[in-house]
Amino acid sequence: MKAADISDWNDFNAASESGTFFHRAEWLDVFEQSLGHDGYYFIAETEGKITGILPLMHMRSRLFGNLLLSLPFLAYGGVVAADAESSAALVSKAIELAKSLDVDHAEFRNREPMPELPSKPGYVTFRKSLPETVDECLLSIPRKQRAMVRKGIKNELEARIEEGLEHFYPVFSTSYRNLGTPVLSRKYFDAIKVAFGEDCRVLTVYKEETAIASVMSFYFRDEVIPYYGGSLPIARKYMANDFMYWDLMRRSCEDGIRIFDYGRSREGTGSYRFKKHWGFEPEPLNYQYQLIRQDAMPDLSPGNPKYQLAIAVWKKLPAGLTRWLGPMLAKDLPG
Repeated sequence: MKAADISDWNDFNAASESGTFFHRAEWLDVFEQSLGHDGYYFIAETEGKITGILPLMHMRSRLFGNLLLSLPFLAYGGVVAADAESSAALVSKAIELAKSLDVDHAEFRNREPMPELPSKPGYVTFRKSLPETVDECLLSIPRKQRAMVRKGIKNELEARIEEGLEHFYPVFSTSYRNLGTPVLSRKYFDAIKVAFGEDCRVLTVYKEETAIASVMSFYFRDEVIPYYGGSLPIARKYMANDFMYWDLMRRSCEDGIRIFDYGRSREGTGSYRFKKHWGFEPEPLNYQYQLIRQDAMPDLSPGNPKYQLAIAVWKKLPAGLTRWLGPMLAKDLPG
């Protein structure tokens, strides 16, 4: 995309009620340059004025299929439009592209449903307004979770905002290995940091100068989105995850940020329960699809029983090996 197109796209997205950080135009280069996927970013116009946008990525893999997604790895995607006509035109164009690429299916990760497409259940998002003061913010956390936060504070942990990823990526990749999940490459996260600058910040928690938890957060309008986070096994002993997310909330409250978006989770998972403990209520995500070559949507989630053996084996591999092998697998996972 040309610089002018990027600016116009981002201006429309930022001004749209349904716009999100994940609709920002910079993701096109992030995906193409760091992961090698082909992007198709469609714009609807009326009388020369943008009335809708739709970002799409084409992913091809022998293991996971031939897919057109809006968007892979990210919580939200799909159409952002000013009117129903623009939305329908963009969906029609996407399905036309999906057929020309002969994909298995096209998927749209909407927060608001599109009536013309079926939905795939299972994912929710967690969003909540932040109070105006830090004291009010702490008191808004349910009592049991607030006790965990206080324990983390008493453990003399230190949280730092960091420019680089030299502490974030080893912690994050080790955490993913322990979950049995292939990790995306360091190149991908470097590309995100370069693309979004101050709208992408890393907060790392230390215990006696050792990094034990870290989270990469995104900032959009008056929202903060802690999106890529992980911790070492020892972090549980010190309640470092509880402390980390509290410290991010505290900083966000002080900075006047009004929405804390805890991101998506699959229903019934550990992250789903963790977020509920903070007093956040799940909101269903309208992940919708159009079948092209398939008769039914496949289940590519880690919760699929057929992946359990592979997950168990992955957890036992050395962290260094998973950092080398993982990106080759992870880049083709729909995420």
